[in-house]
Amino acid sequence: MSYEAIEQYNKALKSGQKYLKNALAQNLDPYPAVLDRIEADYELAGRQELGVMNIPAELIVGTVSEGRTAALAGNFMPLLEPDTEFGTKWIRLCEAHAEEGIRDPILAYEFLGKFYVQEGNKRVSVLKSYDAPTVAANVIRVLPMHTEDPEIQRYYEFLQFFSLSGLYGLHFDKPGGFAKLQAALGMAEDHVWTEEERRSFRSGFARFQDAYGKMKVQPATPAEALLVWLQVFHFSDIKEASMSDLVDRIAKLWPDMKLQSEPEAPAIEVQPELPEKEPKSLVSKLITAVSQPDKVRVAFIYGFDPKTSAWTRAHDQGRQDMEAALGDRVEATVYIARERDYFAAMEGAVEDGAELIFATTPPMIDACRKLAALNPNVKVFNCALSQPYTGVTMYYSRVYESKFITGAVAGAMAANDRVGYVASYPIFGEPVAINAFALGVRMVNPRARVELLWSCCRRDCVQELRNRGVSVISNRDTVGPNDPQWGFEWGTYMENEKGELTPLSKPIWNWGALYEKLVRSALKGRLETGPADKAVNLWFGMDSGVMDVVLSDALPYGVRSLALLLKQGLSNGSVDPFRSRIFDQNGVLRCEGEHGLSPEELVKMDWLCENVVGTIPGYEELLPGAREMVRLLGLYRDDLSSPVKEGKQL
Repeated sequence: MSYEAIEQYNKALKSGQKYLKNALAQNLDPYPAVLDRIEADYELAGRQELGVMNIPAELIVGTVSEGRTAALAGNFMPLLEPDTEFGTKWIRLCEAHAEEGIRDPILAYEFLGKFYVQEGNKRVSVLKSYDAPTVAANVIRVLPMHTEDPEIQRYYEFLQFFSLSGLYGLHFDKPGGFAKLQAALGMAEDHVWTEEERRSFRSGFARFQDAYGKMKVQPATPAEALLVWLQVFHFSDIKEASMSDLVDRIAKLWPDMKLQSEPEAPAIEVQPELPEKEPKSLVSKLITAVSQPDKVRVAFIYGFDPKTSAWTRAHDQGRQDMEAALGDRVEATVYIARERDYFAAMEGAVEDGAELIFATTPPMIDACRKLAALNPNVKVFNCALSQPYTGVTMYYSRVYESKFITGAVAGAMAANDRVGYVASYPIFGEPVAINAFALGVRMVNPRARVELLWSCCRRDCVQELRNRGVSVISNRDTVGPNDPQWGFEWGTYMENEKGELTPLSKPIWNWGALYEKLVRSALKGRLETGPADKAVNLWFGMDSGVMDVVLSDALPYGVRSLALLLKQGLSNGSVDPFRSRIFDQNGVLRCEGEHGLSPEELVKMDWLCENVVGTIPGYEELLPGAREMVRLLGLYRDDLSSPVKEGKQL
C-alpha cells in the first residue's frame, strides 16, 4: 500500500470520527441516511431509469438499504480502522484512483432530489475525500405520488425544470422558484438547455455559492439568493466581478435576501407620513439626525417625455412646484431614459453629483435596486406601491381616499342606481380604490351597484358601460392638478339623454407637495442612505396635501357640501372609509365596523365589496401591454415567474 493512500485514509477517518462525535452530541443520526426507511413514509408512483450521469457529490446522502452503514459516517467518511477489511479495500481503491481515476459508475437511487447508493459506497467515500464535485452514477429515480404536500409539490416543479435543464443541486424553499429562475435567465418557459448553457450556469453558480458562503449568515438557499441577484445584476456579472466585489454586492443585497426568506414577517412597511419634527414616528428608521446640507442635488428620471406623457408631465409639474418652494436650496435635473435604459440615465445622474434620485415609474425598480446597491451614499426613490425591496424607498399616494369622495358624489347623482367604474390594473392599491368608491356610493345610496370593467382587459370600457345604459361613470384619474381638462376620459362624469357630459369630480395628485416634503427632509439631514433591514413604502394621503379631489361647479349644493365635509374628515383623520361593516361579494364579513383596516390590509386587498358587479381579472385575461405592470405590482405577482429579460443570460 502506498503511503499517500494510507495518509488519505487517515485524513478521511478523522473527518468521519469528527462527524460522528458532533452528530451524537446533537442527538442526530451519525450514519448515512437509508432510503428503505425514508420511502416507507411515502406512497410511491413508480421508478424511472435515467441512465448514467454525473451527479453532485454533495447530494449523495445515504444508502439504499442498511448494509454496512456503520462503516461510514453521515458524510461518507470511514469509521473503521485502516487494518480492517473495509479499510484495506478503501486504500486499494484510493491507489487506483490516484493512478487512473475511478471510472466505473456507481448505482444510485434518486428520491426527492437526493441520492442513495446501492453499489459503490467506497467509491463515493474516496471521491468525497478528494472533494470531487461530481460522481458518475447509473441513476434510478423513485417517484412519489403527486400530492398537495408542499415538499412533493416543489419536487414535481423540480422535475419539470430538470426535464429542461438537466441540472441538480438547486433548492428552493418557496414554490415557483424553478420557473422563476428559468425566466430570470431570459429563457422561455419551455426552453431546453444546451450543454454549453449547462456548463456556463454550473460554473457561475458554483462561484456564486462560494461567494455567498462567505456571508456569516445565509438567510436563503443559494438558489433563492441567486434569484434576488438576477433581479438586480446580470448572470455574467458573477463571472466578471472579482471575488471581493462579488461578496460585496451580495452583502448589499443581503437585506432583500433576508426579507424574501421570511414569509411570516411583513415584507412591506407602509408609511403614511414623513415627520416634521423629531424622527420618532413611523418612518424613524428612514429618517436620522445627521448634519444638514445647504443644498441638495436631485435627479428626476422620466421614462417618457413630459410633452407626450400626462403621467410624466404631472411629475415634472411637481418638480417645478418643489423648486419654486425651495429656491436655491435644491438643484434639480431631469434625465429622460432613452430606449428604456433606466440604469444608464440614473448612472449619468450619479456621475453629475445627484444625491437623491426620483424614478417616476414602477418599471424602473430593477435599475433603482442596482444603482442603490452600487451607490450606497445615494438615496433612491421609486414611484410605486408595495415593492418588497430594502434598498429603494417607494412612494405613492392613498388614491382610495379621493375615490371614496368621488364614489359618494357618483352615488348621489346616479338616478337609476347604477354607477360605472373603469379600473386600470389588478395591482396592489387598485381593489382598495374600487372598494372605497363602492363604499362612498353605498353611503349615499344603499341600493346602487357599481358595474366594474377593466381597461387592461378591453379597450372600449366606457362605450360598453354607455351601451348598458350606465350614465354615471368613474374613469381614469387625473394625474396632475392642471392637466387635462374635464372630459369623459378623466374623473367621474354624468351623461344625459342627449349624450352630453357633465363633469362631477376627479381625484388628482399634487406631486409637488410630496417632492417638497422629501427634499425638505433631506435638507434637514434626516434621509438615511445605505442598506436598510426593511422595505419602506411611503403612502401619502389627503392629510399631506399630496392627494386631492376637484369638484365640478355643476354639482348640486348639497352633494358638493357633502363632498367637502368628507374631504375635511379624511384630511383630519375623523373619517375612515373602511371603518364600517363590510361584506365582500361572497358574503364574507371583511370588517365589523368598530375599527378600520390596517395599511397592510388596505394595500394588499384582493377582494371586492358586495355592491360591486364584476371580478378581478386573471393574468391570462390581460391585454399584452398590461402584463409588465402586473408582473411588477400585481396582486398575484408571486404566482408568476420573474419578468423575462431581453436575451438569454447564459
